[in-house]
Amino acid sequence: MRVRILGAAAGGGSPQWNCGCAVCRAVRSGAAPARTQSSVAVSPDGREWFLFNASPDVLGQIAGLPAVTGGRRTPFGAVLLTDAELDHTLGLVLLREAPGLRLFATPAAHKTLTDGSGLLPLLERYCPVSWTPVVPEAEFALGENLSCRAFDVPTTKRDRFGLDPRAPGRVVGYRITSGGAGVVYLPGVQALTPAVLERIRGCDCLLIDGTCWSDDELPRLGLGRKTSREMGHLPVSEGLALVAGLDVPRIVYLHLNNTNPMLLHDSPERGIVTDHGAEVAFDGLELEV
Repeated sequence: MRVRILGAAAGGGSPQWNCGCAVCRAVRSGAAPARTQSSVAVSPDGREWFLFNASPDVLGQIAGLPAVTGGRRTPFGAVLLTDAELDHTLGLVLLREAPGLRLFATPAAHKTLTDGSGLLPLLERYCPVSWTPVVPEAEFALGENLSCRAFDVPTTKRDRFGLDPRAPGRVVGYRITSGGAGVVYLPGVQALTPAVLERIRGCDCLLIDGTCWSDDELPRLGLGRKTSREMGHLPVSEGLALVAGLDVPRIVYLHLNNTNPMLLHDSPERGIVTDHGAEVAFDGLELEV
């Protein structure tokens, strides 16, 4: 199975257009690489790819997938959503020229896209969308030799659209399996509960939420009021040791906020991550699992 990190950053990318933090300054100066917004592509064979989350940077990201060589078709088999956040779904509208889209999302995410942000009715005015409900803990096939199982990731993050904040499936992770190899994709996690840890155990590669290094990162920098947890993300500094103790062969942090000092190669925080045997994702990173 091949996994390609299309976008390694959180919402806004790195650098974020309106931010002058140390990391954004470093990226603009060329001292650190730029990163686009969070998305990955998975393929069992390097020919057929499946897109996990559709970021606002999706058009540039999928340019690296196998090119369409005749007529017009969609260069990936389906889009799977972990939630209905704008940074994971705005790209759906940019795919409106598709002859059709297969969309896998939980009923909670589908309701938000329909009754909240309204992105799905907008997209459906341009192209047909085939929605397959994702039921946590129910395994389903994506293509030949590729299957998925979603699992619920509890969150107390406020629902911006006033829908039921307690609805199951607002945020999910995916365990993706091909030929006996397993990858867990978890770009948003507020707490590593026993149930979430159980879904991670035994996988060959973990792609996990690395939004903020510390809980007070944004308030301390004067860039926002919310803590990392209030935004729905466990700080890396508080979860790193637990994640590293899971005996997963490869751990990659992604969905990295532009303020996260892990983005700087020479930062102490990057050194701590490396010392724990984990990696910091960058756009274009490709993994063979």
